[in-house]
Amino acid sequence: MTDDPADPDGPHERDDLKPHQRHVPGRGIYDERNRVNDLTGREWKYATKSVIADPYPPDLQHELRSEHGGQKPPRLCLDLVERFSKAGERVLDPYAGVGGTLLGASLAAHEGTGRREALGFERTARWVDLYEEVLARENRARRERGEPPLAPQQLRHGDCAVLVDDVETDSVDLLLTDIPYWSMDAVAQTRNPRRTRASKLGRFDDADASDTTAAAADPDAAGSSVDDPASKEEWLSTMTTTFDAFRRTLRDGAYVVVFIGDMYRDSSFHFLSADLARALESIGLTLKADLIWYDPAKDLHVYGYPFAFVPSMVHQHVLVLREE
Repeated sequence: MTDDPADPDGPHERDDLKPHQRHVPGRGIYDERNRVNDLTGREWKYATKSVIADPYPPDLQHELRSEHGGQKPPRLCLDLVERFSKAGERVLDPYAGVGGTLLGASLAAHEGTGRREALGFERTARWVDLYEEVLARENRARRERGEPPLAPQQLRHGDCAVLVDDVETDSVDLLLTDIPYWSMDAVAQTRNPRRTRASKLGRFDDADASDTTAAAADPDAAGSSVDDPASKEEWLSTMTTTFDAFRRTLRDGAYVVVFIGDMYRDSSFHFLSADLARALESIGLTLKADLIWYDPAKDLHVYGYPFAFVPSMVHQHVLVLREE
């Protein structure tokens, strides 16, 4: 069988496989030397696309999960879990929110290559309770449809900087998280005062992220927070210190996958994804990729019109780093 780099699965002859290969019906050829994930060559090739444009329709109690303004589609998390871990491995989400990563790790048992054990930390008690409610409702619906339930995962209430001390050294195979953004989680959504609404998220430096205040419109540009004393440098310092503490839990070769969006503040664009990538590289993590998640469900807002161009962000960066 030829090794065509354009087609990792080759011509698909089952009787012409190399000793380290096996054919997986309907999926392609799996290489037993694969230490990263359980994807076949065909699936690996698709997963290397730098833009994630797959639609993720609202599901898994979406309306309930949307109480958390920054929740990520569980099947998007499933896709990332499958790209950067193997069945049975351990996934950590230190900023778990309503548990998208945890749900994705459980979905892998039924829609992927096998369940992962997931552990999440979340400092807002409401989000921990909401994850439990989502899981209970979803499993009732699945049983009614004759489908097996999703396995529960651990979501611990508290500050990740403290809870991480209880995680064993070299015990995490993938860290997948959506971090709290600098000045982004309590923002004005539009320059129109009648349409301004408060974010459902707290600032990263809040003592309790459930204590949010209404945002006021910024006359210069959307995307500014209100009453936020923390500078970008302080945010980066906090993220650097926290991720440095997480590194102890990572096995050698583990991937660190982080959602991060760029933003406008004070009429200026802030390349937060690049800032964060450099900060995490400074503690020894190796930057491997910058994936772009295009979210077609994002609403468009009229920012800056008619005086200045301000983009309506419909994407986020997914930084991929590795513990080496």
